[in-house]
Amino acid sequence: MINIEPFSGSYTYSDVQFLLKRVEMETTPVEIKEQLIQSGKKHYSEMISREDEPTSWHLDLFEKSIQQEGQRLAKEVLQLAIFLTQQIQTPIVLVSLVRAGVPLGVMLKRALKDLGKQTYHYGVSIIRDRGIDTVAMDWIENKHGKEGIVFVDGWTGKGAITNQLQQSLALRPGYQDKPKLIVLADPCGCAWASASDDDWLIPFGIMGAPVSGMISRSIWLNGDLHGCIQCNHLEKYDCSQYLADIVDQHRRQIDATTLPNVSFNPNKKHELFQISQQVIQHLAEKYNITNLNRIKPGIAEATRAVLRRIPDYVLVRNRNDPDVKLLIYLAESKNIKIIEDNKNLGNYRAITIIKKVSDE
Repeated sequence: MINIEPFSGSYTYSDVQFLLKRVEMETTPVEIKEQLIQSGKKHYSEMISREDEPTSWHLDLFEKSIQQEGQRLAKEVLQLAIFLTQQIQTPIVLVSLVRAGVPLGVMLKRALKDLGKQTYHYGVSIIRDRGIDTVAMDWIENKHGKEGIVFVDGWTGKGAITNQLQQSLALRPGYQDKPKLIVLADPCGCAWASASDDDWLIPFGIMGAPVSGMISRSIWLNGDLHGCIQCNHLEKYDCSQYLADIVDQHRRQIDATTLPNVSFNPNKKHELFQISQQVIQHLAEKYNITNLNRIKPGIAEATRAVLRRIPDYVLVRNRNDPDVKLLIYLAESKNIKIIEDNKNLGNYRAITIIKKVSDE
C-alpha cells in the first residue's frame, strides 16, 4: 500500500484530512487547455490552469451570498447531520469529493461532533472518466471499513460525477448499488439524500480554492494518489474556515426540533432526474452539441465554467434573479452571450454551454 501523509490545507486537521499528493505543475492557458480537451489529445485532469484572483466585485457578491444564504446553509447542514445520525449507527466516515464536497464535509463534520457522533472526514479525488482515487479509498477502507462511509458533494449538476461514483464503487466489493452520496442541493435528482432539490446560490459554489482549503481541483496521476496544487498565490483571499465558522454560529442558534426531515423520496428523485435529462437533451439538440460535457447546469456549475473554461452561452431563467448576479457579471466581463430562457431550463436557474473550439 502506498504511504499516505494526510494534510489539511488551510483547514484544521480536525476539520478534514486531504488524501492527495501535493505536486508542482506547469499551468496551461485556458484556451490551449480547452482545445486539448475537446480534441481528445489530453484529458482535463492531466492539465491545470492558473486560478485567477477574485475581483473585488466577486468578493463582495460572495460576502452578500453569505449574508443572504448563511442561515439557510446552516439549517440544511444541521438537517443533513441529523439525517446521518438516524441512518448510520456506526462511526461516520465522510468522504468529500474534492473540491466541491469539501466545504460541506467540513460543516457536517463540525455539526456531527456537536451532536455527539464520532465522525472522520477525508477529502478524496474523483475524476470523470478516470474514477475515484482507488489508492485513497484502499487507505480509508483499511483504516475504517466500509460500513460508515458516506460520500459528500456540494450539489448535483447533470449527474456525471454521481454516475462516475456508481461505476467506480461497482468495481469495489461491499458497496450498495446506489452510493450513499449526500449533497446540499440535488436539482438533478440523482443523490442518495439532499437537503433540497433547489438550484440556489450556495456560497461555496461560487468560489474555488479560497473556500476549499486552498487546494486546486484534483490532477490525475496514473498509479498513484491523485494530485493537487496548493494555490499559495490566493492565500490572502482564503475564507475556508471563515465560512465554516459563520455557518457554525448560525447552526448553534437553530432549534433542531423545528427542522423538517431530509427529503428521502426515490419517486421524486426519479422524476427530477427525468426532467434533468430532458433539459440536457433539448439543449444538445438546440445548440448542436454532441459532447454533453459541454453543458454545465446549475448556478454553481455554470459559474465555475465561466471562471475556468471558454463558454459560448450562459442561459438564465431570469436575468434579474439576484442568485445569478455574479454569473451575469462574469459573463458580461468576458463578452459571453447571455440568453434568458424561462421555459426550457427545468429545475435549473442557470446553465453554461462551453464553446466548441475543436472537433469532438
